[in-house]
This record gives sequence, C-alpha cells and structure tokens, in this order.
Amino acid sequence: MVKDISELDTYSEQFENLGYEVMGEFGIEGRKYFRKGGDNRTHQIHAFQYDNIQEIERHLSFRDYLRQNPEISKEYGELKSKLAEKYPTDIDGYGDGKNDFVKKIEKKALEWHWSVR
Repeated sequence: MVKDISELDTYSEQFENLGYEVMGEFGIEGRKYFRKGGDNRTHQIHAFQYDNIQEIERHLSFRDYLRQNPEISKEYGELKSKLAEKYPTDIDGYGDGKNDFVKKIEKKALEWHWSVR
C-alpha cells in the first residue's frame, strides 16, 4: 500500500536491479505488479494506493483465508502447479485456468473476512 501509486514508477530501475520484472497494472486497474524469478517465480508484489480499499481487502482476504484453510491452500497450489506445467509460456491460459477456482474462493474469503471482524 502506497500513498500515491504513480510514485512507484520512479522506482522501476531499482526493482529491476533487485531482479523484479516491472509489469505495470497487469490486468488490475490501479495496481502496480512486480514479479521475480521468471518461469520459476519466487516473489510477487501487488501494490495499491492506500485508498483502493476494495482491491486491498480482496487480496488480503484471499491470502488470509488460504492461511486459515491449509487444505484449500494445498488444492490451490496443486492447481497452479498443474496449470504452470500445462501453460509454461501462456500467462493467459494459466490465468484462465485458475479463474473459476479463485472467484469461488474469493467469495468465501470475503464472507469469512466479514464474519471474523
């Protein structure tokens, strides 16, 4: 979370020097996305401006729900591994392949998030 999302653009070179790919919004308006590790991705950064509450809440709820539900987290990891094998150079195919699962879990995650608050 940052005060002004556009300010991250001034740090692109520093991110690249740390081995990150600077991906821009990469399909989510208002986000800056950075990834590291190429085809064997090791790190991801999703940055949002502080007032983009809906996206921040959606991402953090999903993460926290997976942490609280190891069996679902394992299922998600297995799905991602299968898709990475099937679509090693097709990010759209990979994303499309996990879309239904993510939407289903995201809905549960947001319901869970609001029930524990």
